Amino acid sequence: MNQALENLKTRGFFQQCTDPDGLSRLMDEGPVTFYVGCDPTGPSLHIGHMVPFFAYRHLMAAGHKGIALIGGGTARIGDPSGKTEMRKMLSYEQLDANAASISAQLDRFLGFDGDKARPANNKDWLADLNYIDFLREIGSHFSVNRMLSFEAYKMRMETGLSFIEFNYQLLQSYDFLQLYRRLGVRLQIGGDDQWGNIVAGADLIRRKEGAEVFGMTFPLVTTSDGKKMGKTEKGAIFLDPAITSPYEFFQYWRNVQDADLRRFFLMFTFLPVEEIDSITAPGKNPNEGKERLAWEVTALIHGKDEADKAQAGARAAFGGGGDKSAMPTATLSQALFQAGYNVVDLFTDAGLAPTKSEARRLVQQGGAFVSRDGSAASLTAVTDVAAVIGTDALDGEGELFLRAGKKRFCRVVAR
Repeated sequence: MNQALENLKTRGFFQQCTDPDGLSRLMDEGPVTFYVGCDPTGPSLHIGHMVPFFAYRHLMAAGHKGIALIGGGTARIGDPSGKTEMRKMLSYEQLDANAASISAQLDRFLGFDGDKARPANNKDWLADLNYIDFLREIGSHFSVNRMLSFEAYKMRMETGLSFIEFNYQLLQSYDFLQLYRRLGVRLQIGGDDQWGNIVAGADLIRRKEGAEVFGMTFPLVTTSDGKKMGKTEKGAIFLDPAITSPYEFFQYWRNVQDADLRRFFLMFTFLPVEEIDSITAPGKNPNEGKERLAWEVTALIHGKDEADKAQAGARAAFGGGGDKSAMPTATLSQALFQAGYNVVDLFTDAGLAPTKSEARRLVQQGGAFVSRDGSAASLTAVTDVAAVIGTDALDGEGELFLRAGKKRFCRVVAR
């Protein structure tokens, strides 16, 4: 097998391929142009979206050329794949703004140079498409019976599939055809929920152009306990630091389960396999490995400076030294402490609970802790929802440290 494909397989990216031997031979002949798409249904990608883009960088490092297709056109409809209900329709202006934001995120990660890595937007060929002409040229090549055999549509038939969503596979297939014609794209990659759409696109090109192109999918990543990768109690782990702070991003990776450590190193870093095997070898401290994983992924997404700050904040929070100012910080009124700050209000205002009812439950269940200096030894559990925190709980600089559960911290500064 071609070395680039072998590397993807070793690192856990390989799930299905339309013709592994044929793709391997094509890659042995020289650089292959490939693409991966994502729809701008929100202002930011989350870490689950990034699996194909990590594979993108591996392929790019092997000399192949990638297109990051932003679905400014397809997002006007919405992909039913993996969804139990129809997506909310966004305005065209919102979709354009989202597309610009996501393109900038991918540029930072991939480094668009116009050659090995470049962006594209299917709005360019879909926005003004004549529907009658499209049906004549493209729709005639699709079998409804075959479309309904794909898992994405079978799932939605149980809950209801709109006609507008039923068109999505035709549009994504048309994307593949357009990219083949415009840029010589021979390979589409994506998550395994895209398999039906990718196969349909390859078949369309064969019918229209008489050419062989390829599709390859990656596994939909879940944690070892079956949860969707990149999901937390607070929601998805986004790349935008205004939505998920670099500290929270770091903490997600720092708290992965031991059983996921090696797999996540392979998929979400570019460290050599031999180094990963050394870090995760039996007998090695998994917490050290998790801290290294957290730093590596945070540095890739947010830069080394932010990774260093997040690491320093995490070490401070967990009593291992470090810079406490790098911890998540909430500035609250000194007057509230002077009057006696109710613990439920305090944890809510500090952002450690989304609502007062959640904060009340946290306290009642023994998950609320306060500390004067941030050290684990000084943590005191507060279990009375009527308890108040006064100025005597603050240190000499007017600071207090809160912990919710085992893993969420906040530095409170009273001003």
